[in-house]
Amino acid sequence: MGQTTLNIHPSAGKGGPTPPPPKDLYAKRQQIYPKLAHGNFRLVKWAVMAVTLGIYYVLPWIRWDRGEGIPDQAVLADFQSEKFYFFFIEIWPQDIHYLAGLLILAALGLFLVTSLLGRVWCGYTCPQTVWTDLFIWVERAFEGDRAARKRLDNQPMSVNKLARKLGKHTVWLIIAFWTGGAFILYWHDAPTIARGWFTGDVPLSAYWFAGILTLTTYFLAGWMREQVCTYMCPWPRIQAALTDEHALNVTYRYDRGEPRGPKRKTESWDERGDCIDCDQCVQVCPMGIDIRDGEQLECIHCALCIDACDQMMTKIDRPTGLIAYDTEVAVAARNEGTTPPKYRLIRSRTVLYAVLMIAIAALMTWGFMTKATIEANVLKDRSPPYVQLSNGSIQNGYTLKLINKVAEPRTMIVSITGLEDLSFSVIGFEHTGSPTQPIELPVEAFGVDRYRILVSVPAGATQRQITITVTDKDSGEADTNRASFRGPN
Repeated sequence: MGQTTLNIHPSAGKGGPTPPPPKDLYAKRQQIYPKLAHGNFRLVKWAVMAVTLGIYYVLPWIRWDRGEGIPDQAVLADFQSEKFYFFFIEIWPQDIHYLAGLLILAALGLFLVTSLLGRVWCGYTCPQTVWTDLFIWVERAFEGDRAARKRLDNQPMSVNKLARKLGKHTVWLIIAFWTGGAFILYWHDAPTIARGWFTGDVPLSAYWFAGILTLTTYFLAGWMREQVCTYMCPWPRIQAALTDEHALNVTYRYDRGEPRGPKRKTESWDERGDCIDCDQCVQVCPMGIDIRDGEQLECIHCALCIDACDQMMTKIDRPTGLIAYDTEVAVAARNEGTTPPKYRLIRSRTVLYAVLMIAIAALMTWGFMTKATIEANVLKDRSPPYVQLSNGSIQNGYTLKLINKVAEPRTMIVSITGLEDLSFSVIGFEHTGSPTQPIELPVEAFGVDRYRILVSVPAGATQRQITITVTDKDSGEADTNRASFRGPN
């Protein structure tokens, strides 16, 4: 048998020094205090934040007349009526492929933007970025800018510190509650939910989801911040496959900035780069990274480092653009002393994404414009498969579901063909139908009505197919279904 060797520390059992503990593989989060940036990109981010938050909070309150009995809400996912409304668009459960198409279009649009401008989605319009930006603005209002916030956190607890912290967290919770509450309004009629919220006249699920979204917004935007982008979001790991060296990214132009270092006014700019190591780009970064270290997974391309660097370059009377939107090939070419290539908007991947988007959008538009406004579904009775009546005739039962996708009630003409001497009746209606004598059935506005149909043929019929046709009496629009007819073997 083999021999087992035990590795024992020499000092074990001899009163020697304790061996060092194993290295902790978990790195504690370092608090980031982003400084307020000033410049064009910061103004763009303010504008995008105002527009996106305005749309999110206001959209459920926009009214849209949809007729009697239907909530007059422009954007509504109405589970009770099993429909999704978006202004003039109405999507039924049978139209779920349109939702899939919209998601595919959104994904391709994100791919296209990434191949052109890098992670511009992350830096400007991602919900995590927008709400984190808003929460940092609130934090800055209560605790001051970067240096003041750091001093406050290093101070012992006092009345002033407690008041500032409580004020900040109170406003954070109010914003988080507005965020969770606004989301609920997209699933229920907004005025109805608002009136019944404080009286308990809303579904329990509304309180649950509002509470969950309140807490997630509070913790993700207030506490976790950059950790969501770095550790939770899969997009930083995916986007590397969607971009290339020709894409515009927020880039430190090392060809111009290196070698870098502090500089006195009396020193010459010869034999050195324009970067003076002021770290302003690091101080304004909400992710706490140094853009001069090259491409990094944490960088969300918010471009605040561009504003900070341009401001510093102006102060020291140097050209702006040391940090800018640029391509890898252009920076590398300038560093080698060659002429950088022009930015290529049209590349194989951008053309592919654009063509796919146009094709899918055209297909969806055509499908929506030609979409049927009536739908008929037929379900045959499974047990018993057929019934033999006292006169010897064979009878099969069916359930006919009629769907009316318009806001006016309609009359549907139901005819059945496929077997000789066929007759049929609709439970609740006195008269009997035949291939030459259809039956008219009413369907409510935006209605889904079900009818029981009994089809009979004389004795001797075997298993065959019948055709059930439903036609709108006024417009002539029709839908056809086939169903089996069973009889004795």
